[in-house]
Amino acid sequence: MRDWRAARVRGFAPSIFAEISALAQAHQAINLGQGFPDFDGPLEIKQAAQAAIQAGHNQYAVFEGEPVLRQAIAAHALRFYGQLVDPTTEIMVTSGASEGIWCSAFAFIEPGDEVIVFEPVFDCYLPNTLMAGGIPVPVTLHTPHFRFDPDELRAAFSPRTRAIFVNTPHNPTGTVFAREELLLIAELCQEYDVLAIADEVYEHLVYEGARHVRLATLPGMRERTVTLSSSGKSFSLTGWKIGWAIAPAPLQVALRRMHQFTVFESTTPMQHAIASALRLPDDYFQNLIAEYQAKRDFMRETLTGCGLHPANPAGSYFMLASIEEFPHAEAVEFAHFLIREIGVAFIPCPPFYLQPERGARLVRVAFCKRWETLEAAAERLARL
Repeated sequence: MRDWRAARVRGFAPSIFAEISALAQAHQAINLGQGFPDFDGPLEIKQAAQAAIQAGHNQYAVFEGEPVLRQAIAAHALRFYGQLVDPTTEIMVTSGASEGIWCSAFAFIEPGDEVIVFEPVFDCYLPNTLMAGGIPVPVTLHTPHFRFDPDELRAAFSPRTRAIFVNTPHNPTGTVFAREELLLIAELCQEYDVLAIADEVYEHLVYEGARHVRLATLPGMRERTVTLSSSGKSFSLTGWKIGWAIAPAPLQVALRRMHQFTVFESTTPMQHAIASALRLPDDYFQNLIAEYQAKRDFMRETLTGCGLHPANPAGSYFMLASIEEFPHAEAVEFAHFLIREIGVAFIPCPPFYLQPERGARLVRVAFCKRWETLEAAAERLARL
């Protein structure tokens, strides 16, 4: 029988997240690998979803997103970034930020275009770029602080560059790009006439005085930036898959065509609930940051105490740790050992790199868990 798989998918291996999660489940390991909370978001948001269901918001939503949510997204942009956005023509609701990334890749990347990515790179940027026919061009975030070299970034741009993925706060490193770094990205995008696809899903998870700067608000970037975000990380409701894409009207035309002929629309009652979530008071966001910062510090101390070398992320709910003091050959072997012998799951980092050997001594740790989960993991990790 012939191989029915299209050529565009034959080269993709199974996700490392699925592999590690399955192994963790088989060995009853505490899963600090996959990046979703093991707790629910605020009760009032869940009640808002129930109210929306009872109120009859259960049929297809408007394909570009329910007006109440698009208005809330515009109000959120103004409240936190001073960004004026037209909710009618410049916002599209997506099924999570992942769909926004897919739509952006297929709406704007032509076969043969070069697309800059910062590595270690979140796993869906590369498959989306490749399936759209693009050529990924990596710029490395160098250890131990996971920053890029400005000269290496300049060298990555060329007349063939079509787009750049900018993920800040960054998954998996937790790096928050400084304003000066973003200004350089903005300068190069304008010099080479490049589109920026800004993935900002961790926008509210920024610690210790670091500040998230929205790329689209920098001079000259409004007309050439697609800003992607979602509700999952900020409100601990990752399964709802409510995201959005903010972009000027000419870019929205292309995004909406891709969205219209794929998922068409996102879950209606959850859109109404997230509209209320975006209007939560400032203390909600402040308390969220304080809680995650305390968990980050706890896990950093735990990892240091058992011989790992963790970075100190300024954002997101991940940290990378070096396994250089352990005798295992590389990160995948170490991750398997950790699950089988210690009972804790981390994600090995080679799949986050175009050249996997660059991540051979790194693992990613998620601290978006209940305190009792983290404390149980710490007890097991002490055996290292």
